[in-house]
Amino acid sequence: MKKEYLIYKLSEDLKEATRIENELFKKFDVKRGLRNEDGTGVLVGLTKIGNVVGYERIPGGGLKPIPGKLFYRGYDLEDLAHAILKEKRFGFEEVAYLLLSGRLPDKEELVSFRELINDNMPLEQKTKMNIIELEGNNIMNILARSVLEMYRFDPNADDTSRDNLMRQSIELISKFPTIIAYAFNMLRHATHGRSLHIRHPQENLSLAENFLYMLKKDYTELDARTLDLLLVLQAEHGGGNNSTFTVRVTSSTGTDTYSSIAAGIGSLKGPLHGGANIQVADMFHHLQENIQDWTNVDEIDTYFTRMLNKEVYNKTGLIYGIGHAVYTISDPRAILLKELARDLAREKGKEREFVFLELLEERAIEVFGRVKNNGKTVSSNVDFYSGFVYEMIGLPQEIFTPLFAMARIVGWCAHRNEELNFEGKRIIRPAYKNVLDDVTYIPIKKR
Repeated sequence: MKKEYLIYKLSEDLKEATRIENELFKKFDVKRGLRNEDGTGVLVGLTKIGNVVGYERIPGGGLKPIPGKLFYRGYDLEDLAHAILKEKRFGFEEVAYLLLSGRLPDKEELVSFRELINDNMPLEQKTKMNIIELEGNNIMNILARSVLEMYRFDPNADDTSRDNLMRQSIELISKFPTIIAYAFNMLRHATHGRSLHIRHPQENLSLAENFLYMLKKDYTELDARTLDLLLVLQAEHGGGNNSTFTVRVTSSTGTDTYSSIAAGIGSLKGPLHGGANIQVADMFHHLQENIQDWTNVDEIDTYFTRMLNKEVYNKTGLIYGIGHAVYTISDPRAILLKELARDLAREKGKEREFVFLELLEERAIEVFGRVKNNGKTVSSNVDFYSGFVYEMIGLPQEIFTPLFAMARIVGWCAHRNEELNFEGKRIIRPAYKNVLDDVTYIPIKKR
């Protein structure tokens, strides 16, 4: 039997073997995707790190949509972000300190923490050479491989004591920007024949500034402050998002930090999770090319209707960047990012594109409600504007998802540390119900 045909036969067998009737999920009250019937997440844990709020429960049943809120260690993200913007300073390191420790640092602590981050940004020479020499066309895979390699250079890699977990967390947060910048420059050199530049992190720069310097050398102050705020907005999002939950699940087994974080990277790489901002950017470019009049509401509404009916674009029936698992009336991150996008568009000469994107946001929400007619309240999410902002500060699509990881590594580490410091902690082990009847073994001669 030819190998290709055998693979085909196995694939056809798999098609039948994986078929489970939808009625069975209802019969056994299965929480598919760990979601309740009303779409809310199944409660599987407690945390003191992040709080994602998008609705209120109505006594007697039902959900009431409310403006979205996101809290970091009890602090409203909007308050944190507006303070950073008002004071015209870089805030990611401060937020990292808050999420890791549970409290805001004073001035002396923040200075020392920034120095600690900068001290840990350089990579082992072997890691640098592996990034340069090993072929790969996806930076998320290179990032995961580099994180796993850090295990080799850590003499206490398997130690899950609190002090060691904090040390590992700081080293990971520090090294992610360096790994991503080096990986992108290597990829650009290998695939586009561009000169290979390896720039070392600078002591006097913030994490956001250092990343832009290592990535492309030249950047404006607004570019750096914009990236810094993007990192702040995506540093944490509760324990239930897929990648953070993946980190908590693997951490509950007692595995090492590097294996757990690599698993989180694998989760975030998925197009239904971290890859959504790329989908929005691609959709925006498509709409720019296919909407003749960027101010014509009827033309936009007609096109969105056809998208939802799977007639145009990629025919998935989705409008990317619209809707969220928790947020209903608004996503606080999207509101903050929209403010930033408006200022950035003015500086970069992209005001026409911003006005078009803003109109697309308005019409997408309206058309979604009219076409779906399911009573669900939706709004734009953080992905709707993030790709546009990344492009305005000169960041290519190849690093959109790695940038998400560069921010979320803080939340991952905070949740891992919390998971491993619970009293009476247990390995996470949900149940699966088998719905296949028992069968009798058939000897190979009779098959």
